[in-house]
Amino acid sequence: MTDLSRLRWRCRRGMRELDLLFDQFLQQGYGALSGVEKDTFELLLDCQDDRLYDWFYQGERPDDPAIAALVERIRSGFQSPD
Repeated sequence: MTDLSRLRWRCRRGMRELDLLFDQFLQQGYGALSGVEKDTFELLLDCQDDRLYDWFYQGERPDDPAIAALVERIRSGFQSPD
């Protein structure tokens, strides 16, 4: 399994909103991340779905500054499907 395939599998959350968000980010934004940001993305994927939902859709902010910056980067680049 390639790293991208492994990440795609880890991005499957069981919440449609998060699945769409992470799938689009993997396709359009992940490749532009630095090595440190890619490590932070892996930490983000370790978080519980309810926290992720709150951060991405309820405007809450993670305590960790690196995760907060990545959440904002992902959120600002997301385009809802029509």
